[in-house]
Amino acid sequence: MEFAALGPGGVLAGPVRWASDASDAVRDLPEVTRWVWRSTTETYPRLLATGVRVERCYDVEDAETLLLGHEGRYGEPRSAAAALARLRGGPVPPDPPQRSAEPGSQSPLFEPQAAHVPLADLVEVYADQQRRHDATAHPDRMRLLTAAESAGMLVAAEMNRSGLPWSVEVHRRVLHDLLGERYAGGGEPRRLAELADEVSAAFGRRVRPDLPADVVKAFAQAGIKIRSTRRWEIESIDHPAVKPLVEYKKLYRIWVAHGWSWLQDWVRDGRFRPEFLAGGTVTGRWVTNGGGALQIPKVIRRAVVADPGWRLVVADADQMEPRVLAAISRDPGLMEVAGRETDLYQSVSDRAFSGDRAQAKLAVLGAVYGQTSGDGLKNLAALRRRFPRAVAYVDDAARAGQEGRLVRTWLGRTCPPAVGADDGAEEAGIPAGEDETVAQQWAPGYASSDARARGRFARNFVVQGSAADWTLLLLAALRRTCADMAAELVFFQHDEVIVHCPEEEAETVSAAIREAADLAGRLTFGETPVRFPFSTAVVECYADAK
Repeated sequence: MEFAALGPGGVLAGPVRWASDASDAVRDLPEVTRWVWRSTTETYPRLLATGVRVERCYDVEDAETLLLGHEGRYGEPRSAAAALARLRGGPVPPDPPQRSAEPGSQSPLFEPQAAHVPLADLVEVYADQQRRHDATAHPDRMRLLTAAESAGMLVAAEMNRSGLPWSVEVHRRVLHDLLGERYAGGGEPRRLAELADEVSAAFGRRVRPDLPADVVKAFAQAGIKIRSTRRWEIESIDHPAVKPLVEYKKLYRIWVAHGWSWLQDWVRDGRFRPEFLAGGTVTGRWVTNGGGALQIPKVIRRAVVADPGWRLVVADADQMEPRVLAAISRDPGLMEVAGRETDLYQSVSDRAFSGDRAQAKLAVLGAVYGQTSGDGLKNLAALRRRFPRAVAYVDDAARAGQEGRLVRTWLGRTCPPAVGADDGAEEAGIPAGEDETVAQQWAPGYASSDARARGRFARNFVVQGSAADWTLLLLAALRRTCADMAAELVFFQHDEVIVHCPEEEAETVSAAIREAADLAGRLTFGETPVRFPFSTAVVECYADAK
């Protein structure tokens, strides 16, 4: 491979050199502070496989995604070859299709091949990206976002390499306790078959509880009209089939999503090995390419067990999104409340809702997620009187979304005017609660014609997206601390992180998480009173942390 030193502005500052592979280049130049390469997901797993760890990088193709979004061109091809073609005014090639994860694979070593871009051309693209960063509304913030995204991709690759500690023995025991014996031929296990018989007996005819259309038809024949078989709708019905049906649906989901076949496919050498994808949604939240790692049921979490002599440090950010809203809106009252490490909702309730914490929580979440009718409207009015700048901030974002304008996070991640994410999954016909590889990755291809829906999503985007930006810097800081220890980052989702470490390092890791949260807050939002506390548990089993 070719490599060379870069100077200010992204221009070559030395001769082009040659190495037999990337790992040789990295080993030969330990003094390098940052590597610029085309794709972290292609390059870094190969380095990790040879025992090479990189401190910092710049991902050209990820930067292209962020810059295209900022320029209102979200969805255009993001590859280095496409960026080069745009820069030179030539025909822009499409991106290669996304590779599907291989069950049980350790890392994405093989993916559809992107067009080769010679080193000199890649440097040209990189230099152009530096100029485009300078042209953004807040260049320093945008550069920080790009650096944070690249750091997040390093973290994701390392997590893919390490895997999440997983006890096959415990998992099998849990499945047996819940589902009973397995029958030959791969049919439903004993407990599901029993519940299916109970459902059929309640209806007086054979009903397949795994087929929603069959269940809807059975209720209709019993004189009960339902629109779906979702749990909240079924549980409101007075019928003897309801109890076994709800239990069946719960256990069926476990059998399909985390049953014996899943265990065989995704757990190897005592580790669950999904493929984490940093920035997999419009908001910047992570997803996984197979394995369903971001939706592990609590009962299955019993199988997440630390190695002997090691512990899991499980940390949850407390009320993260309202705290982020305080930081980005600069509302003095909400910043003062969010500056405490105590219950934010209780503090809000004391100020605006006569001590009614439940109403305060509904109001804050309603402001963020767009519940602005009925009781939500009344709660929002009370919140607006006490925290006017916070409510105005999300109101302005919603208005921009409705009008088709670009909406940005604090650091500059951009939501295109006609693209939603998690908020629009139901509109796109995707059931809530489905695997995140379905329910969240649909976003890049979805364009809602409903202006109000776009407004609701934009209202949430500025908060959720800014929270995602903050967590990237949290992970980068925590990764830097763990580099000097045996501790390893093994899991991350939205507002939760798990570090696997020797028992004697657990206290140090817990302190490092708190320090990383404080540093990420200052780097992302500047000096504000807002604090981002974590609830941290040191456990041997993940299920014991909740």
